[in-house]
Amino acid sequence: MKSSLVILYHREPYDEVVENGKTYYRPKKSPNGIVPTLKSFFASVNQGTWVAWKQVTAKQKENFQQHVSLEGEANYSVRRLPLTAEQVKHFYHITSKEAFWPILHSFPYHFTYESSDWENFQTINRLFAEAACEEAADDALIWVHDYNLWLAPHYIRQLKPNARIAFFHHTPFPSVDIFNILPWREAITDSLLCCDIVGFHIPRYSENFVNVARSLREVEVVQKSAVPKHITAVGTALAEPEMTTQLRYKGQLVNIDAFPVGTNPKQILAAIHHPDTEKRLAEIREQLDGRKLLIAAGRVDYVKGNRQMLEAYGRLLERRPELHGKVVFVMTCVTAATGMRVYKTAQSQIEQLAGKINGQFAQLGWTPIHLFTQPLPFADLISYYRAADVCWTTPLRDGLNLVAKEYIVAQEGKAGALVLSEFVGAAVELPEAILTNPYSMDCMDKAIDLALDMPEVEKKERMAKMYATVTKYDVEYWANRLLQMFKQSQSIGANARTTVSGAGLPSGD
Repeated sequence: MKSSLVILYHREPYDEVVENGKTYYRPKKSPNGIVPTLKSFFASVNQGTWVAWKQVTAKQKENFQQHVSLEGEANYSVRRLPLTAEQVKHFYHITSKEAFWPILHSFPYHFTYESSDWENFQTINRLFAEAACEEAADDALIWVHDYNLWLAPHYIRQLKPNARIAFFHHTPFPSVDIFNILPWREAITDSLLCCDIVGFHIPRYSENFVNVARSLREVEVVQKSAVPKHITAVGTALAEPEMTTQLRYKGQLVNIDAFPVGTNPKQILAAIHHPDTEKRLAEIREQLDGRKLLIAAGRVDYVKGNRQMLEAYGRLLERRPELHGKVVFVMTCVTAATGMRVYKTAQSQIEQLAGKINGQFAQLGWTPIHLFTQPLPFADLISYYRAADVCWTTPLRDGLNLVAKEYIVAQEGKAGALVLSEFVGAAVELPEAILTNPYSMDCMDKAIDLALDMPEVEKKERMAKMYATVTKYDVEYWANRLLQMFKQSQSIGANARTTVSGAGLPSGD
């Protein structure tokens, strides 16, 4: 049976487990992240397909199993694309992370062109598109995810002109002058303009995309509207007073959406009140012994602002000796995967800074920083969120940042303080957070002081408002909104579209 919904995402939606020499494919143990959300869309269809890549050796490729079914999840299967280690290296570790990532996050001086393999990137995007079209019914919705698959909509439209194509951009989308540094800007833009729906987290990102499209192509702005009610329209770094909601290009009507992905409050609250989590929480509080806990959760990446955060913590301990022995900073900074050469310097900086601060301030029985470089189990992480007096999440740039929302839910809106960078997408949803500019030492210092010294009444007022926001505009709300847009695209897409399948790849080829 052909699928009515096909999702393209680079990650596989399962854990591969080998028991007694036999391989089993089981739902992921960790309930957080975008994967469970995307899988939930299959509940509304008779048959769906998830397309992902799988790194294999030459020997493994000989008897490679293209289709995988998950235990207990019968209404969809996984279509896997076998890629060699060299293909993965150039597609993901180099081209995606060394060419695209720094541009998307507005760090153009990290951009590398010479080592990028555009031809390999095209090839893998074409493989994704071909697999999607083989699995999809003629009128299927094909939903493409993130910048790794920028070119897939173009190839899909060539192969299946009547398909409904949606694209969601999980990272920031930069300003036109930054994005247009990419030598392949025309090919990427033309591919996104093949879609029926292009979604972004916040209006600033969608407007940046519209400005890129208008700078490169003669697109028509069909419709504009006010930003969603719960999104800040003015007054913060990423605020945008209005947003473009429809473009037309070569007969293709492109719906533009800007709505942040939510978290899953039900899962988080269930985890918080699970007996095992409550036991772990009690252990953490006993270990704290009355000290205030600051938590920062993320991974090694120069865009995450880990160095700036550690420097601010060092200044805090220098500026306020009365806090010595009374605060603990837990930082989870997960080491990058093997092959991510661009992050080696960032990792060294983090480890050296943490060591320097501990060496300077540690006392018998008190270590100022606890640095975790491996992922914490979900129950442990949620326990730390619940125990933390302050959640410190100040990336230099981030598409959304679910950590902030997870912390708010874990506190159930009753306690805690959130220090949040103005340059993450979530900042326009959470104006009650202690917003700060991570590029400014003064701003960072004032923010952490405020978080530690704020009266409890004010903390509760702020957290209660943010809790109301994140529990209302949760992942289910986001999903329902997109499902409604998909239904609308089914009725208007065929009427608005003229054929674009005959066009060759644009000049970025």
